[in-house]
Amino acid sequence: MAVLNKQELHNLAMNIVGKNLEELGFEFLAINSKLKKNPQFVALKDKKLHFIIVKAVAYPDDPKINDENLMTKIKDHAIKYNARSYYAGVGLANQQNFEDPVDSDQDYVVNYTGLIEL
Repeated sequence: MAVLNKQELHNLAMNIVGKNLEELGFEFLAINSKLKKNPQFVALKDKKLHFIIVKAVAYPDDPKINDENLMTKIKDHAIKYNARSYYAGVGLANQQNFEDPVDSDQDYVVNYTGLIEL
């Protein structure tokens, strides 16, 4: 059993959101996967700059709930660059038992409903 640490959970969430952004036609300008370094994605779509914050959220916490202070800070930063800003919360749970931590040897469940514009 190899329980994923916070950085590994964050990387998993980044991969899930990154694939979604690619499907939506975003072009990546910068990607930052370090914890607490925001935004995680700086991307272009339709010639418009976008800042995307990604957060891995362990069950039972709600991935749609975000840190209002951080979101305000990112939104203000985005405005300076004439960019749009988004929050992407990714809920992760162990498929065998939601109460158990996410493990690299077991399947997991994803609760991701897409980008939330700030």
